[in-house]
Amino acid sequence: MPTSVILIHGEFLSPDCWQGWQQRFEKAGYPCLAPAWPGHDRPVGELRREPDPRLRSLGVADLVDHYASLIAGLPAPPILIGHSIGGLVMQMLLDRGLGLAGVGLAPLPPRGALPGLSLRGPLLASLLVLGGWRRSRALGLRGFSRRVAHTLSAAEQAEIHQRFLVPAARRLVVEAALAIGTAIDFANPGRAPLLLVGGEKDRILEPSALRALYRAHLRSPAETALRLLPRRSHWLLTEPGWEALADFCLAWADTHATTV
Repeated sequence: MPTSVILIHGEFLSPDCWQGWQQRFEKAGYPCLAPAWPGHDRPVGELRREPDPRLRSLGVADLVDHYASLIAGLPAPPILIGHSIGGLVMQMLLDRGLGLAGVGLAPLPPRGALPGLSLRGPLLASLLVLGGWRRSRALGLRGFSRRVAHTLSAAEQAEIHQRFLVPAARRLVVEAALAIGTAIDFANPGRAPLLLVGGEKDRILEPSALRALYRAHLRSPAETALRLLPRRSHWLLTEPGWEALADFCLAWADTHATTV
């Protein structure tokens, strides 16, 4: 049976952001799923007009449990690939012993990886001052363009924002940013192989933070690798050259996947 792949999207995103990756992996013969977060499982336009009430109470633990339940229903353990908060979820799932291998694309760090906040800058500040723990929060085009996808043209930024961005659970984003309830055992000897990928121009997870996360994971004897990409931002999913990145991530994960 071919190894399957689960793609875990990040904050403020619809799972549609994985369309290119999913189609590419399936064409290569890998069954591939891109399940939505709870509350993100409707068309983008609907979610923008009327955010799902489930977002008011969704936290990181709920999200990890959601994906753990999906994995439990598969016939065999999958490869896990996550972006941003989806990368944090991927790390927490690997810590539970779920997944044959994991790839984190600009992954947010679990508690204990960094000396300070795991997510810094204006994005976190704007979330903290708005108030209302049980609210959903959208990321506007200006914030997305300046902090997430600043390496792209204005036209590309606008197209991506229109196609993929939706309101996210404010509680979940703040928990992930402040590393609340995200602790894992970095020395876990049973953790599956892990690849961390980041952009050298990332303004959310700066290269120094990604290197610190990599060093934390080196406490485990499990296979751990780091790849920093020049001229890439936090938005890795459709930046120029994403096809080669997708192929590399899949090949690395398939080569290093734990046998069961």
